[in-house]
Amino acid sequence: MAKVEKFALHVPSLEELAGVLQKGLKENFADAQVTVVDCPDLTQEPFSFPAKGICGKPRIADVGGVPYLLPLVQKEKVYDLNVIAKDIELPGAFILGAGAASSRILGVNAEFIPIVQAKSDKKPAVNGSYIAQINPADQGCLLEKYSTKYSDCEFGLLANLYASEGQPGKVIEVKASGRTGELNFVSCLRQILEKHYGEKTVGMGGTFVIQKGKAKIHIMPPEFSACPLNTDEDVNNWLKFFEMKAPLVCQPVIVSRDPGLDLRVEHTHCFSAHGEGGHYHGDTTPESVRYRGYLLPAELLFRIDRPRDTHALGRD
Repeated sequence: MAKVEKFALHVPSLEELAGVLQKGLKENFADAQVTVVDCPDLTQEPFSFPAKGICGKPRIADVGGVPYLLPLVQKEKVYDLNVIAKDIELPGAFILGAGAASSRILGVNAEFIPIVQAKSDKKPAVNGSYIAQINPADQGCLLEKYSTKYSDCEFGLLANLYASEGQPGKVIEVKASGRTGELNFVSCLRQILEKHYGEKTVGMGGTFVIQKGKAKIHIMPPEFSACPLNTDEDVNNWLKFFEMKAPLVCQPVIVSRDPGLDLRVEHTHCFSAHGEGGHYHGDTTPESVRYRGYLLPAELLFRIDRPRDTHALGRD
C-alpha cells in the first residue's frame, strides 16, 4: 500500500481568484481577461473528454515523483488511476493531468496524458488518455490514444493529477494573448497565486487550449538512461525537445507553494488532433500566442507514495 498524506488547501472564492489572476496576468500578457463562467461541455471538441466538466469535490494528487525516474529509473514504481481515485477519497473521479506512462505496459518510456473517468460501483472506467513517445521510424512525435492498444489505467513513476466528479458548474475562464513577460502561462498563473496568497497554499487544475502560436514541448526518450542523470543539464540533454503547433489541449496541475510535502508545484502535458503532444514548457511565439482555459481551485491535496530520497532535479 502506498502511503497517502492529505492536506487541506486554501480555497478562495472564484470571484476573488478571477480578480487576482487578471491583475497578475496583465503584467505578463498584452491582453488578459479572467471571468467566472459556466464550464463548457468538455465532451465536445477540442477536448472530447469522457466527462462534461471539472466541478464537484475538486482535488489534486501528487503521485510518486521525479526521484523515481532520476538519477536512475525505478521501474517497479507503477500505479493505477482507479486505485488513485479511491486513495483521494473520490471513487469514480474524473482525472486530468500529467505523468509518465507505465514502461511495464508499453515496453518503452513515454509521456502520459491522463484523461480518465475512473471506475465506480456502477460503471467501468473510461480511459481517454494519450501517450506521446518518440516515433522509432523518424524520431518525431508519435501521439496515440491509449485505449487503442491497452485496456488498463496504469501509469508509472510519477504523475500530477487534478480530479473532480466531472460535473458541470462554475469555473474560472482565463484568456490571455500576446506574451510580454518571460514566464510561461502556467508558471505565470502559479507565481501570481504564490505572490498573492503567500503562506496559504492554493491548488488549481483543469484544462487550457493554446489556440494560436507554437510551443516548446519535450518527450522522454524510449530508453531510460543507463548512466545516472545528476544535473538539469544531463536531463535536458537526455530529453527530446520539439516545437509543436496550435491548437494544443493542455492539462495543468498547479500548487502555489509546497507546504513541505516534496511536491512538483507545476506540471502540464498536452495533446492535439494533429498528432502532437507531450510536456509543455512554454510558447515560442510570444506575439501571436493565444491561450484560453477553464480552471478551478482544489479543496484537498493528496501526496501519494512520496519518495524517501529526494532532490530538485527535472522539475520544470
